[in-house]
Amino acid sequence: MKVMIDKGAYMPERAHKEDAGLDLRSPITIPVPPGGSATIDTGVHVQIPEGYVGMLKSKSGLNVKAGLTGEGVIDCGYTGSIVVKLYSHGKEGIVIEKGDKIIQLVILPILTPELEQVDTLEETERGSGGFGSTGR
Repeated sequence: MKVMIDKGAYMPERAHKEDAGLDLRSPITIPVPPGGSATIDTGVHVQIPEGYVGMLKSKSGLNVKAGLTGEGVIDCGYTGSIVVKLYSHGKEGIVIEKGDKIIQLVILPILTPELEQVDTLEETERGSGGFGSTGR
């Protein structure tokens, strides 16, 4: 996969060669207030192959230790800089330092079936049962 890095940005990297996620680092120091958010332009541009998608997934350590989460989708045609929005669910703020790992990029294959509008859907065992419909 082709990667272009802006000046001051960091090359994505896997902590271990078999890791699914590529760690993205912050090129700036920025506070994330408690209950608030921060937006970070990573300066990383990727060319994701056709038939794949880039999923931005929270770093488990930041989530567990600091209550920070972030998600996103990077379609194969997008080559702009990856911008990350981190949300704080913690009671204390945190300062992201320049060079800190902030999120991971996971590349996955996708299916893009054609959509067909219909008046009804086939009956299934679950049907339209939603949140909590299967009990505890």
